[in-house]
Amino acid sequence: MTLDLQPGQKLARGVSRHLWAHGFVSVEEFVPARGLRVDVMGLGPNGELWVIECKSGRADYQSDSKWQGYLEWCDRFFWAVDTDFPTDLLPEETGLIIADAYDAEIVRMAPEDKLAPARRKKMIQKFATDAARRLQALRDPRICTLSP
Repeated sequence: MTLDLQPGQKLARGVSRHLWAHGFVSVEEFVPARGLRVDVMGLGPNGELWVIECKSGRADYQSDSKWQGYLEWCDRFFWAVDTDFPTDLLPEETGLIIADAYDAEIVRMAPEDKLAPARRKKMIQKFATDAARRLQALRDPRICTLSP
């Protein structure tokens, strides 16, 4: 099966593969709160939560006005871009990942701003629920048409 992925989706796949190699699991297009949708949410082996926003170009980055709202939902925030992206546009107080469709590399670690325990618990539960629903829908596509 070959997927026709958009540029940002290719970056997200490479980022997810890189996170996996470091003991993280991830969910793409995750909604931490109403009105927000992050490209990749990573859950680390010690319960840390990372948000990674994938930007395919200058215009994609400049049209993103919501990214600062993501900071309160994670311990670390990163941008993921390809090698052609003008990285000087990105705020230095955020993390930077260089990625392609197959892998990624963290070139600047994001500063840590730990979530409050209650928010962390809520986010991990939401992460688990979202991941389980997606898996269940893959295993039984009819489930999406049924009411819970």
